[in-house]
Amino acid sequence: MAYTSIPELHERLKNRTLTAKNLLDIHFSEVDQWEPKLHASLEILKTQAYEKADLVDAEFDKGAPMPLLAGIPIAIKDNICMSGIKTTCASKILENFISPYNATVIEKLNAQHMIPMLKTNMDEFAMGSSTENSAFGATRNPWDLSRAPGGSSGGSAAVVAAGEVPLSLGSDTGGSIRQPASFCGVVGIKPTYGRVSRYGLVAFASSLDQIGPFSRSVEDGAHLLQALCGHDVHDATSSQNPVPDFSKSLTPDVKGLKIGVPKELFGSAIADDVKQALVKALDLLTAQGARWEEVSMGSFEAGLSTYYILAPAEASANLSRFDGVRYGHRNTSATSLKEMFKKSRGEGFGPEVIRRIILGTFVLSSGYYDAYYLKAQKARTLIQEDFKKAFSHYDLLLTPTAPTTAFKLGENADNPLAMYLADIATIPVNLAGLPAMSIPCGFSNGLPIGLQLIGKAFDEATMLRAGYTYQTLTDHHLKRPLL
Repeated sequence: MAYTSIPELHERLKNRTLTAKNLLDIHFSEVDQWEPKLHASLEILKTQAYEKADLVDAEFDKGAPMPLLAGIPIAIKDNICMSGIKTTCASKILENFISPYNATVIEKLNAQHMIPMLKTNMDEFAMGSSTENSAFGATRNPWDLSRAPGGSSGGSAAVVAAGEVPLSLGSDTGGSIRQPASFCGVVGIKPTYGRVSRYGLVAFASSLDQIGPFSRSVEDGAHLLQALCGHDVHDATSSQNPVPDFSKSLTPDVKGLKIGVPKELFGSAIADDVKQALVKALDLLTAQGARWEEVSMGSFEAGLSTYYILAPAEASANLSRFDGVRYGHRNTSATSLKEMFKKSRGEGFGPEVIRRIILGTFVLSSGYYDAYYLKAQKARTLIQEDFKKAFSHYDLLLTPTAPTTAFKLGENADNPLAMYLADIATIPVNLAGLPAMSIPCGFSNGLPIGLQLIGKAFDEATMLRAGYTYQTLTDHHLKRPLL
């Protein structure tokens, strides 16, 4: 039951062979078994979940028409605000902060009568690629408890992979949905920038952040994505582009589809087992009528350095609000305002957050702004043009999601540059504001391998169609880790 598709769960809820309360019982049983090992959740919302399940069951019992996602449990990354619930961003500085309002995506889930049951662990303020930077302890990968689940949305990926929930929400600034989806063997979707409202998402880098779904299949992910999308007056960057019916994209047809494969992501930095899995995937799509060819894209070489100037710069500005004055941790021993700022932030922020604030402040400082930040913005424009040029020839781009399978916990802890390289394939997509998705495409030594599909702006539909087609031909996404 913990691995049943969303449409099938809906049918069972509708014909009353299953209740929302029964469904919670099943998933909380999985939580009880997995959480002592995984530490993927920061808060278990048991009371609220069962209260909501009773309301949903009452509506189903009356025979009221209910949305497809009604009664479906979901987990929420802990940088997305839920009214009356802690939103910690896995940081000591927000350890006891209770959000006074709902993020727009939470309101959209409420409109679908979904049931949030977990707040998930993450890298502090979404800064990291392993979920080891949480102030409350690292999350483990359900496929191998000695390995990282990826990050920063590692908790949201792990709970779906383990069967604790069928769906979850994460946020993606430079790959933080797709890379953990790859490491944990689930589907992770980053929509086009502006497709999903950021209102109520605690900001890391505002021009890059985007909320998106985790699921076990492309089909389930498409249904959740449908519920999340749409214009929001609370978010000035929210797009007014019409949202298509993504369910119409769920057809196994890639005949005539043109796929570009950036040759820069098939070099020595990519592990051989990852390359082999991608070649098999390309062969499978080719057999279904798709065509692919190599394309040269400098974006994948320039993306990392560009991102690590722009993202920390935005982070240094966004995180200046955490000063101990209005909310969050405050040092009580300080004797002056300046000392209180310094001590509160020094005690509240972890090493990775401090590293990025310092870097961001440096590149924005007088004398260095033109040399670093301004050049990075120009490089970003060139990256966007590079993708635009590629998409004048291809319908989709296909790359590895991550250079390797999941690395061991602590393996890159003392080497930030090695950790940053884990996002080499995902970061340029955020800089260009494009949609992308990671889907499982094989295993190596028992660990999942992820394939990334990148679409044109606001063309999630083609990306979903290709991913759905691939999953009708394979069973990688149906496999589950054993406790």
